[in-house]
Amino acid sequence: MFNNLNLTDLLNTTSNILPFSSLLPPSSSKNHNGAWSLFPGTTTTGPLLPILLLALAILYLALYALQCLKSHPNEPPILPSKIPYIGHLLSMTLQGGRYLKNLGLSHPDKPIFTLPVPNSRIYIVTDPVLALAVQRASKSLSFTPLVPDLTKRILGLDTKTVNIVRQNLDPEPGEQKGFLAEMHDMVYAALGPGMELNELSLRAVRELAEEVDSFVDASFRNSEEGKEEEVKVNLLHWVRHFVTISTAKFLYGPENPLTSSSPAEGEKLDLEAAFWDFDNGLGQLLIGIVPSLTARKPYYGREKLAAAMGDWLDSGKYLGEGVSDIVKRRVEIALRHGWDLREVSRSELSFLFAGIVNTATTSFWVVLRIFAERGLLNAVRGELEGVLTQEEGKRRGVLSLDKVKNGQACPTLMAVFKESLRVGSDNYSTRLVKSDTVLAGKYFLKKGSIIQIAGGVLHADIKIWGDDAAAFNPGRFLPGTDEKKKNGNGVHPAAFRAFGGGKTLCPGRHFATNEILAFVAILVLRFDLEPVEGDAGTGTGGMIRVPEKDDGVLPVHILEPRGDVFVRVCPRDGTYGGIEVVP
Repeated sequence: MFNNLNLTDLLNTTSNILPFSSLLPPSSSKNHNGAWSLFPGTTTTGPLLPILLLALAILYLALYALQCLKSHPNEPPILPSKIPYIGHLLSMTLQGGRYLKNLGLSHPDKPIFTLPVPNSRIYIVTDPVLALAVQRASKSLSFTPLVPDLTKRILGLDTKTVNIVRQNLDPEPGEQKGFLAEMHDMVYAALGPGMELNELSLRAVRELAEEVDSFVDASFRNSEEGKEEEVKVNLLHWVRHFVTISTAKFLYGPENPLTSSSPAEGEKLDLEAAFWDFDNGLGQLLIGIVPSLTARKPYYGREKLAAAMGDWLDSGKYLGEGVSDIVKRRVEIALRHGWDLREVSRSELSFLFAGIVNTATTSFWVVLRIFAERGLLNAVRGELEGVLTQEEGKRRGVLSLDKVKNGQACPTLMAVFKESLRVGSDNYSTRLVKSDTVLAGKYFLKKGSIIQIAGGVLHADIKIWGDDAAAFNPGRFLPGTDEKKKNGNGVHPAAFRAFGGGKTLCPGRHFATNEILAFVAILVLRFDLEPVEGDAGTGTGGMIRVPEKDDGVLPVHILEPRGDVFVRVCPRDGTYGGIEVVP
């Protein structure tokens, strides 16, 4: 690409435009031989600026050429950056997940490609067949070696604790398990299909129902006391609050750090705000350069939460009634492996994060999508009213969790849920190449490199989802269609990346699905949501406008909206005084 570059013309032109003498200090002068004197007693001969430019040009060309060299003939094709080696990293930092997504979609002929970075490579997989091959190669391609450094940056773990986390990360069958492996197996077993999952799901949904009841009591009932018939809310914040408070209660009990009766009300709200400051700054914390200065809000939010969780653990409340068994087992495993109790508080922040963030943001999108389209709202509400029962003489409706999560009883609700995840999830499944590997018998992966499955690319690929891949179309997940490529039930299983895949498949996916579907059902049955009059949130047909997702950030979870969505919350006339959730 540089065959037509004439360095002589470039340097001569530059010299004519910017004379060399203009770069010298005012005190500089030529000596009797015509050489420039930069400092007393020294001289510099010749045209320095052209030489400097020539050296820089040669260096640039050399670095550009070097980044295009493969480490092996069968390494995936290289996509060089205009700024050698660091260009892709800079673009990822500045543009977030949008950069790699656009890069993958602009090279549909490359199912995998290489990004050269300093002292390493990043391999990007954009094909579901290769994604499945990555998932199956778990011995040589693993996420777990990356965990210690990531958790140190995100959670602020001390050196002693990080060293404990590093032990026996990927044990072979029969080998002693380290902390991470034992915790992984326990959580997967607890949240897998079975009685414990059912009980935890029911507790979570009942807590959500109670929080909704409290909101109704505070906002709409007792009209003689001047309560409003409608309330204006920020939809994302409204949904977040329900999920944050209820999750803290069903996991950590009524005396949990976030909602305990001991702090003043202002302190409770402060801790809830601190949690979301922590979440919104994860990308800054990952950079890990003096986070107390470069990532102040997430850093101090994390520290405030860790202090509150540490006090809760020190008091022994984690052993109390109402605390979930899974939390008690997590603390017991950490202590047995040598963790200090104050460091355990940081580990529990990660579990609280896992229980709240994706559930809250996904619930927001599902509720928004349903109330943004009248046809969807009527269909979903019709399905839910079909499975809702009402005891004689009682105003409360009875909702079966089994029926809500049943795709046959509520297919439209399930389809909106899946399509919201497809459109909103641009996440990457990341693994370290532990040893030189040949992927799918074809592509050489160099030891020490990083390989990522690009969920955002796979979720937007027209070869997988059809020509309307960029559009929100829950119909693709409805059963009974003959259009295989538009039917989410007919695509390659590794093409849907909302919960990851392989060894990193989200252990809480069944629990999260149950919780989100039931929570959305309660909101749809109990309220009408309308755009605020005159607000930018009004869409077509007087429905709520759906904003674009904010894809300019690191996609560590389902993406948030780009801008606020304000709605009027109105209780439905003549409907249920509450929802009782049963198995």
